[in-house]
Amino acid sequence: MAMIGYARVSTTGQSLDAQLNALSNCDKIFQEKISGAKDDRPQLQLMLEFVREGDSVVVTKLDRLARNTRHLIEIAEFLSDKQVTLKIQNLGIDTGTPTGKLMLTMVGAIATFERELMLERQAEGIALAKQRGSYKGRKPTAMLKINLVVPMLEEGIPKAEIAKKAGISVSSVQRIAKTKRKNKC
Repeated sequence: MAMIGYARVSTTGQSLDAQLNALSNCDKIFQEKISGAKDDRPQLQLMLEFVREGDSVVVTKLDRLARNTRHLIEIAEFLSDKQVTLKIQNLGIDTGTPTGKLMLTMVGAIATFERELMLERQAEGIALAKQRGSYKGRKPTAMLKINLVVPMLEEGIPKAEIAKKAGISVSSVQRIAKTKRKNKC
């Protein structure tokens, strides 16, 4: 029976130190710096594959582990099927108990509800700012590199290589290529 920690921060500028300190009693800690919204979290997947019957997965906070209630329930069920408990430190939840299982489900639902309310308020704020004419949106940073990207496209350089050289995503290179084609017609 091992205690397996999982620590995550959303951006590379954030520090894992506080979580790692709180998980210091764990036998092994999986850690990553990646957005929780991403489906591909390699260290989370490794941790889920690593744990064995009788182990406990420990996280400092619920939002470090799951994107939403459905994701939380999927992870909790996966761990339960492997006979692994989940412990969430800041909430005192331990799925090794019936009360812990109930609390996990309730807290997950409340967290999702709060997130949806926040997104709703954000959308309302954006709509009001647009009405006032003060909403500008995000600056189109990739399109600012069109003069760098177009010559490389014309040379036939692969889009993935262009993206790497320009410091933008492949989809941004594709969008620039599409804009270039439209302007030619």
